[in-house]
Amino acid sequence: MAATECDERSSCPENARASALRYSDYLRLDRLLAAQRPLSDPPHPDELLFIIQHQTSELWMKLVLHELMGAGRCLDADEADQSLKHLARVRLVQRQLFDQWAVLETLTPAEYAHFRDGLGNASGFQSFQFRAIECLLGAREPGLLEGFRNEPPSHAQLRELFEAPALFDVFLRYLARQGYALPRHCTERDWREPRKPDEAVTRVLLEVYQQPDAHWAAYALCERFMDLEEQFQLWRFRHVRTVERIIGHKPGTGGTSGVSYLESTVGRRFFPELIDVRTLL
Repeated sequence: MAATECDERSSCPENARASALRYSDYLRLDRLLAAQRPLSDPPHPDELLFIIQHQTSELWMKLVLHELMGAGRCLDADEADQSLKHLARVRLVQRQLFDQWAVLETLTPAEYAHFRDGLGNASGFQSFQFRAIECLLGAREPGLLEGFRNEPPSHAQLRELFEAPALFDVFLRYLARQGYALPRHCTERDWREPRKPDEAVTRVLLEVYQQPDAHWAAYALCERFMDLEEQFQLWRFRHVRTVERIIGHKPGTGGTSGVSYLESTVGRRFFPELIDVRTLL
């Protein structure tokens, strides 16, 4: 840098702008901290906990989506190591999502009853980002898009994910490009349809697991997929127990049957061949 242009980096215009930037401005804390607006009347002190719990979950889910899509782009570019880094970060975020249920469990049934009616039909069941994560992981339920028809931006984004390969499909296409013997129907299909367990996929993954040193990238990716599924199921289980602890078996605010519906989702699997491989080893 020429001395006539800038004798010291701190005197450059761009650095002057950066030095004037405050922590609160960078994080937009004025918006963030004003986004908690309890509706109970008179205001119940524990409603703030309920709002912050769900807002922070949405922030973490935003990061999960960001990292999962990054992992998919890396696999598309045959960059397995970078994809592994994205997936490792997702696992740690999932732990945060799991652990924060403990904070909500400090909300007692009597405390929640004071402001629950004010939620109306609002429910975590309506979380666009949660549905987007499910879609990226392979959920292709016919009704997935229906609940967002009145939210055009969310509906459009979900439709785009619904019609694109899920992350495990992207992984299978990566394996095929690396020379693994996957038939065409495993890598080219109607992405809107749920992916069913496939013996051809199991055979390829069995080869990987029988000789992990010879197939290290594929093996490591498979283990990260197992992390994803396990952490997702643990999160669902903790959700069920927290809801049951606070409202028992009342219907959910979003119109679901509550705990019984949540329990029905705990055992859902995204990557069944990875369990089949363990049975065959």
